Amino acid sequence: MELIARYLLDTNAIIYLVNGRLASPLPDGKYSISIITEIELLSFSGLSDEEEQRIHDLLLVLDRVQLSDTVRDLTIRLRRNNRLKLPDAIIAASALAQQAILLTNDQTFASIDGLDCKALQLK
Repeated sequence: MELIARYLLDTNAIIYLVNGRLASPLPDGKYSISIITEIELLSFSGLSDEEEQRIHDLLLVLDRVQLSDTVRDLTIRLRRNNRLKLPDAIIAASALAQQAILLTNDQTFASIDGLDCKALQLK
């Protein structure tokens, strides 16, 4: 039995994907996002109608990691130990709770113990 890799997409990863900026396709696996990523994506003030529709279309096929007790507790620990901004701590906690690889180009996450991060190559 082959294990399916789990990935959590950071906000910047989705922006790159939606705007066609990735140098290669995303790896095969099961994808999710933090509820915070959805909020960040849809709250950009300069979002065009076309961009918003592409984001909504993508969100339809992604699992959402909600703010569970586990995510809450991990977020608290990450903020205490790493001095992260709240949204970043929730995204990192969401990846940890899902035992997922965080796809991100934000170097803030690289120093978090136990968090598996992978950067995306851009065009």
